[in-house]
Amino acid sequence: MEKEAAGESSRVAMLPPNTGRLITILSIDGGGIRGIIPGVILAYLESQLQELDGEDARIADYFDLIAGTSTGGLVTAMLAAPNNDKRPLYVAKDITPFYLEHSPKIFPQISCCSGPFAGLINLTKMMNGPKYDGKYLHTLIKRLLGGTRLHDTLTAVVIPTFDIKTLQPVIFSSYEAKSKPDLDAELADICISTSAAPTILPAHSFKNKDAQNNEREFNLIDGGVAANNPTSIAIGEVTKQVLMKYEDLFPIKDMDYGRFLVISLGTGNAKNEEKYNAKMAAKWGLLSWLTHNNSTPIVEAFNQASADMVDYHNFVVFKALHSDDKYLRIQDDTLTGNLASADIATKENLEGLVKVGERLLDKPTSKINIDKGVYEAVENGGTNKETLRRFAKILSDERKFRQANSSSRLV
Repeated sequence: MEKEAAGESSRVAMLPPNTGRLITILSIDGGGIRGIIPGVILAYLESQLQELDGEDARIADYFDLIAGTSTGGLVTAMLAAPNNDKRPLYVAKDITPFYLEHSPKIFPQISCCSGPFAGLINLTKMMNGPKYDGKYLHTLIKRLLGGTRLHDTLTAVVIPTFDIKTLQPVIFSSYEAKSKPDLDAELADICISTSAAPTILPAHSFKNKDAQNNEREFNLIDGGVAANNPTSIAIGEVTKQVLMKYEDLFPIKDMDYGRFLVISLGTGNAKNEEKYNAKMAAKWGLLSWLTHNNSTPIVEAFNQASADMVDYHNFVVFKALHSDDKYLRIQDDTLTGNLASADIATKENLEGLVKVGERLLDKPTSKINIDKGVYEAVENGGTNKETLRRFAKILSDERKFRQANSSSRLV
């Protein structure tokens, strides 16, 4: 199913933000097989860009930075890594078929895993190592990305990981790779690392050398430990480069956070199901926190907590800057049962996630209510489809403005 995106190699690349009016950021959460949900959303967004600018339009042509954690990191690489024609490796509409084809092999299901012995089997496996060996995933990613390195991406990317040896987040950023060659690792190693969810997939180690042949060792696990929602990290990376006067970004005197346009895509959660409570959790020991009714409460808790706090912070900041019309978070907190799993890759469940994504497009544009812990419809906000069409128009206009502005400078 690995295929190169059709397109003209002559298409003009996205010009830098210093020729335009906005800094455009796309962010994709972690969530295992639930990466299907943002896959569906991205396919719709790209289709709208194609309606405006032609069938060769690709997501990477419109965003200055794409950030992704875990499964979102893999999607980021698929959108931003170059094929042989120096165009994005994947068309957005092929992301979902990729997940449908490969997820059952990445997360092979034992026939009784949905039955009464599922919890016991999973507990036994997690007591003796990660639930899956990761061999198929590692081979797939290396075949997909080859020797492509961080600096090779068609637009800037940010992919967070966490070093279990140093207990320190490691952020693989295209911007940082310019000044820190030891971070200019192969995308395959970065994607394997950011996907190494504790208890589910094995940690990943590799070494990388800088220009002086100095070697750095990485011992990495899932980026969700640091930031399951990488939106704030993406904004922070851009801000840091502005402060360092990175020439492709706005001059420091012109920096205005109101210039950010951000689309942040979640992978869904089961908040509304309310499957846990304090009375239950008060009785849990270590094993119950790791596996309860075929789920992992401790992982769900810290992933969701970090994702929601990032969303809440961003919503408040954009609101304060009177730029809330340039911040879009699309998330579904109504998942139930197996749909909320990161790894139950049955045909039924995977197809169910596709339907979740499709229904999400028709749901009202929403924002997080941090007091209630749920997403609520934005007044007069329309549907997610309508909002994505509006954002597609803004992105298209920004791209055209940069091209016109750059041409006028040369006259």
